[in-house]
Amino acid sequence: MIKSVAIFSLGLLSSSVFAAGAANSYSVSAPVEPSEIVLKLGGFYSNSNSSMDVTNPVLGNNFKLDFEEDLALEESQFLPFFEASYHFNSRHSIYFDWKQLHRNAEVQKLTVPFQVTLDDQVYDIQSGARLETTLNIDIARLGYGYNFYQGNNFNLGLSLGIHAMFIKTAFDGDIGVCAKGETLQQCAQTATPRIVDEEVTAPLPDVGLYGDYEFSPGFKFNAHAQYFYIKLDDIRGSLVDIRAGVEAEITKNWHMSAAFNYYKVDVDFKHGIADELNVADYNLYYSFIGPMLSVSYRF
Repeated sequence: MIKSVAIFSLGLLSSSVFAAGAANSYSVSAPVEPSEIVLKLGGFYSNSNSSMDVTNPVLGNNFKLDFEEDLALEESQFLPFFEASYHFNSRHSIYFDWKQLHRNAEVQKLTVPFQVTLDDQVYDIQSGARLETTLNIDIARLGYGYNFYQGNNFNLGLSLGIHAMFIKTAFDGDIGVCAKGETLQQCAQTATPRIVDEEVTAPLPDVGLYGDYEFSPGFKFNAHAQYFYIKLDDIRGSLVDIRAGVEAEITKNWHMSAAFNYYKVDVDFKHGIADELNVADYNLYYSFIGPMLSVSYRF
């Protein structure tokens, strides 16, 4: 009897241990990868090149008006930028960044006369006129990144997002207005002091590749390249955004980066009135190239 009870108790104990072990084996799950937020603040030295399609009022041909050479806008500037990213895990992330490029300058006696269409109205600026020019460009970038190939010390990913450019172009000075039915030469006779401006939002989607490589403990090389071209109805645009640099780990949370950035955008907008007067459509070409410095915090 005692032997039977002992055997039964041992069997019950063994069953309990087995059941507990089985339960534990099913309750164990893969470790959860921690999420991470990265905030980056810095500045970049921009060497800018910007132009607009305009019309020569004397010859009637279209040409590119250079904002730096013809309208005296500053070519080189040190400008701020901000970036934020959220990494769900080692493969998935979303990002946002913003750059500001605001410039204005005044020419007392313009040497290059031109006519331009802004907000469906043709304006005429003659040689010798006083002209103050404003060109403000804000660039916001929002997108998603996926690391499709990873190793012990490197990542390679694909990005999909959108660049939104907020462009303000303004002229203040002795400006003529072309009334409907007037020729290019006739509208030059009505120049008066006035302010004209146009604000345009140009959203350009983009696709790209990015990657990073830790070549030494605490030091990482990273780069991205993004491109897109679109042509829809009255808008045409192209975009190139390339950046490469080195990031150094100062502490676990604080990092510093030095990079080199090349950015180019070319946007065309059609105007119905332009065809009647043979005046160039609104076109803005803008590019900058220069070094970037930043500090980032991770948490």
